[in-house]
Amino acid sequence: DKEVKSSSDYIGFANLPNQVHRKAVKKGFEFTIIVVGESGLGKSTLIDSLFQTDMYPNRIIPTAKGRIKQTVEVHRQTVDIEEKGVRLRLSVVDTPGFGDALNNDKCWDNIIRFIDEQYERYLNDESGLNRKNITDQRVHCCLYFVSPTGNGLKPLDIEFMKRLDSRVNIVPVIAKADTLTANEIKALKRKILHDIEVYNIEVYTFPETDSDEDEEFKRENNQLKTSVPFAVVGSNKFYDIRGKKVRGRQYPWGIVEVENLEHSDFAKLRSMLIRTHMQDLKEVTHEGLYEQYRANRLRSGDSSNLSYQRSKLKRESMIIRDNEKTTELLKAKDEELQRMKLLVAQMEKEKKELLKGK
Repeated sequence: DKEVKSSSDYIGFANLPNQVHRKAVKKGFEFTIIVVGESGLGKSTLIDSLFQTDMYPNRIIPTAKGRIKQTVEVHRQTVDIEEKGVRLRLSVVDTPGFGDALNNDKCWDNIIRFIDEQYERYLNDESGLNRKNITDQRVHCCLYFVSPTGNGLKPLDIEFMKRLDSRVNIVPVIAKADTLTANEIKALKRKILHDIEVYNIEVYTFPETDSDEDEEFKRENNQLKTSVPFAVVGSNKFYDIRGKKVRGRQYPWGIVEVENLEHSDFAKLRSMLIRTHMQDLKEVTHEGLYEQYRANRLRSGDSSNLSYQRSKLKRESMIIRDNEKTTELLKAKDEELQRMKLLVAQMEKEKKELLKGK
């Protein structure tokens, strides 16, 4: 191998990342979050705080009587955000009514149906003629809000996460962390992680860092790993503290600063969702969760009769190493190819018959 010693030996492919960057910035980015949790846990406030926008200007809060037989609704709100020339189309999917009724049996059905519909739409777009301009509306992340007043996960939390962990990246969040002391937060985090392990729930796992990664990124990645579940505080009110405007919540004894790491994991959650792991969440969705849906869909041949069995989605499953899974995927793709050949043959036959008729 010859070493490059002078500028005359420069070929130019080292500039490829810049080309990719320019095209990506020009096209813009899409990201969809679904927020799930009982009413009153501060979901809307946290989303507004994370993206510094008012996603719910006309929100109507139902009365206690209205919640008795309330069904779970699924509402998508989309907003275009631009920062330093980079455009992000952010979609936030809210789920009002979740966990509010007296009988919460199957309250997750509408949410599952919505997530599957996005996968089905993407699959149809991929199979269509206009593949160049596919809009990605798949759900890339689920922020699941856990009540700070419980002793770990409730039965509803466990059942919901077990039913959705094979469909979406679940990021557990302890809501309204300002109602707990530092020791209580640590104890609740340990209990939630214990419940997640005991009940075999697959939440989003942070990628392992390579040896050549930037040291600062390695350190931040490790900090985020150890912070799960994130204990957060949200607020849209600003207070003047030491000559600086900060988001916070005021109490008789003082102000809880939303972005102060000693008070809340809000800044860590925002960093993870936006600055450091947004692309990884999208890749895990596309290469792992969507591929699993696609394989199941092609095997069944009918989305209404789709048998969706939960399987542990390890990060390495995105590079399929298991021989049985590889065989199943190849078989499914072969069946799809055969169906396409039959369709083309049928079209050719019809074309010949049409020409004969003329």
